[in-house]
Amino acid sequence: MVFKYDFLIIGAGVAGMSYALKIAKAHKGTVCLICKTSLEEANTAFAQGGVAAVTRLATDDFDKHINDTIIAGDFISDRKAVELVVRNAPEQIQELVNWGVNFDRTGDGSFDLHREGGHSEFRILHHADDTGAEIQRGLMAAVRTNNSIEVRENHFAVELITQHHLGVEVTRRTPDIECYGAYVLNPDTKKVDTYLSKVTLICTGGCGAVYQTTTNPVIATGDGEAMVYRAKGTVHDMEFVQFHPTALYHQGETHPAYLITEAMRGYGGILRLPSGESFMEKYDERLSLAPRDIVARAIDKEMKIHGLDHVCLDITHKDAEETRRHFPNIYQKCLSIGIDITKDYIPVRPAAHYMCGGIKVDLNGCSSIRRLYAIGECACTGLHGGNRLASNSLIEAVVYADVAARHALAHIDDYSLNTAVPEWDDAGTMSNEERILITQSVKEVGEIMSNYVGIVRSDLRLKRAWNRLDLLYEETETLFKHVKASREICELRNMINVGYLITRMAIERKECRGLHFTIDYPHHAYDGVAPSTFNS
Repeated sequence: MVFKYDFLIIGAGVAGMSYALKIAKAHKGTVCLICKTSLEEANTAFAQGGVAAVTRLATDDFDKHINDTIIAGDFISDRKAVELVVRNAPEQIQELVNWGVNFDRTGDGSFDLHREGGHSEFRILHHADDTGAEIQRGLMAAVRTNNSIEVRENHFAVELITQHHLGVEVTRRTPDIECYGAYVLNPDTKKVDTYLSKVTLICTGGCGAVYQTTTNPVIATGDGEAMVYRAKGTVHDMEFVQFHPTALYHQGETHPAYLITEAMRGYGGILRLPSGESFMEKYDERLSLAPRDIVARAIDKEMKIHGLDHVCLDITHKDAEETRRHFPNIYQKCLSIGIDITKDYIPVRPAAHYMCGGIKVDLNGCSSIRRLYAIGECACTGLHGGNRLASNSLIEAVVYADVAARHALAHIDDYSLNTAVPEWDDAGTMSNEERILITQSVKEVGEIMSNYVGIVRSDLRLKRAWNRLDLLYEETETLFKHVKASREICELRNMINVGYLITRMAIERKECRGLHFTIDYPHHAYDGVAPSTFNS
């Protein structure tokens, strides 16, 4: 079947839903929101910590937030992107509040602000310890009651449509690639439908599922980055994978590993070995409040030195009632596995968490492909540089949703639907009965990425990952050409593409910078900490 829309949105987290609401408010055209599962399962819902914004002008200002962001990004952030997000953050916070999102407040009605690693001031708005879930709840309610937004849950975008599908040769040097929509898999009919659009937005979230252990849900398979790369669009800075230093260590829980929010260290949590010995003083003067990459590498180093499968986070010295009030969900989660965080250490270890790179976009959210925008975690705006500052991701998504919506609305009348696009052709293919091939390959991708393209890298490890991924790519493409499209085979293709991009860009960066740490080029001092401190 063929469907036609003015705006096609692929992804339904905070980025996609806020964009949809802004478009629907300003435009009478048709808006379709594609979600690969249900609205409730977006990556946004897993964000615990909060949203960074300058709201307490008596102690904070934009320049401080800008400076903190650039320092955390190892001085390779795009300053214009940083200023755009930081200066527009307060206005977009108010937009979230207007949509029904609740942030915790103090007795006088002002926002109850936290401080997290890398921040020089208290500027993190939050809703207890489930901020992402609260934002998702508020936006879902607004989207579901908006009759101008058509929501297609459990639909999977297979490929972006460009001139390539009209028989035109498209390469990475083609200067005028255009996006005409996407081919989308319908879960009920098992058919791939054609979705034509004047404007397409990619906001598919992260790609943490390419690693064995991640705080991301299983749906975070890098679909947007992979589709844009296959469409010959520009993808940038994929080597900068952020590993959250404190995921709850509990055997069997790896997709997702339960996140122990950074706010807990801002609250006063201390990282210790199981013996009780603290160790962050060996790595950074900011101790447990150092930026995430430094803390993650320190934990990785200590685990290797001592032969441990985890370290510990200690908040037993804090008031028990206050701890339960600030972190009710973490308290209950840990209690469910026999850990009382007011009395016991919390076992933690790093897990793949956030992609700082992605689809390269400008200050309007425009990708290198005309009529195609990208926002949220799948986009590389330049805000994060080499490392994301805690709690900058959700506010980036909302700010870029605003600028992308404004730009798209200003240009929508310049575009028309391309009705010459052919429908998806699966003639000659067969139903896939070899699911074991897919599940085994997914497992192999996770092992390759975790073992060879993880927190600490080397040329040898990266070359081995490249070779292994190349073999998986050839096998999977052969299988894809012979079977009918399914979410499983498409996700595997995307995971292999993303793993390849991370590995290739890691090989190309001949220095230690930001989140990319290699023992073969330890000459770039990281944030005042000698790289040799972390050599493993």
